[in-house]
Amino acid sequence: MRAWVVDRPGPMASRPLALVEREVPEPGPGEVLVRVEACGVCRTDLHLAEGDLRPRRPRTTPGHQAVGRVEGTGERVGVAWLRSTCGRCRYCVRGMENLCPRSTYTGWDADGGFAEYLVAPAGYVYPLPDEPPAERLAPLLCAGIIGYRALARCDLPPGGRLGIYGFGASAHLTAQAAIAQGATVHAVSRSAESRRLALELGAASAGDRPPEPLDSAILFAPVGTLVPPALEALDRGGTLAVAGIHLTDIPVLDYDRHLFQERTLRSVTANTRADGRAYLELALAHPPRVSTTAYPFEEADRALADLAADRVSGAAVLVLS
Repeated sequence: MRAWVVDRPGPMASRPLALVEREVPEPGPGEVLVRVEACGVCRTDLHLAEGDLRPRRPRTTPGHQAVGRVEGTGERVGVAWLRSTCGRCRYCVRGMENLCPRSTYTGWDADGGFAEYLVAPAGYVYPLPDEPPAERLAPLLCAGIIGYRALARCDLPPGGRLGIYGFGASAHLTAQAAIAQGATVHAVSRSAESRRLALELGAASAGDRPPEPLDSAILFAPVGTLVPPALEALDRGGTLAVAGIHLTDIPVLDYDRHLFQERTLRSVTANTRADGRAYLELALAHPPRVSTTAYPFEEADRALADLAADRVSGAAVLVLS
């Protein structure tokens, strides 16, 4: 089979990915072999390729938003970021498996969906319907799920004012969920194309800063310098949730300007399978508009380069013929 691997982590201009030939992997006990139809391209994949996210193994195949068919049964499934947990630690026992110290991740601890086949634990894949195109389903598996958890973590009150910083794959799905709940959404993005998409999806504004105090905010952009202005934009009692796995350094905070009046700063760490099931049930029952930019499988390196340069509107997806 063909697979992309992170050969030498570094800037996309240095071509850190390589397309290689590998043997089709063999599933072990409790695992399934999945023939990939499409795989979403996430900013986490970019962090791994460029070395912001330290590789856990050499020549790993990225990708954790894979839609495909189980070999032998034909069942359509989704393979997402969370690959396994211990099931026994204090975090797993109390329903917080996303914090399990022994958790592993698709496309980081094990080869992911930038390949024609991948292996995944059967208990961590999500059943998917046959009808929607794989290109539309793939972004739901990370962009949708992590946005769903971030929306819960930011404590958005009913009818509240939500600021979304960075308007890419996850943000455009999260915005729709928030608007459907009656929220007023303000998008903050430097991309003219992303601002246009935000307004098309129903955002009240899209610009350099929110035009009114916010009850809640989510930071999707991996830019630590955005944390102070995002906190400052919160109203009293507001919460900022930082949704990325990687964030550049946060500048020194001024207590009075950024945190006083019970403003809260929270991180979002991965997701639980319960998050995934709940979000997919919601998204399949009430399908959001999924804005995608499709790339042939052979152009995974170009997809990541476009993501790095903010040239992608919505979600980038690799499509296998």
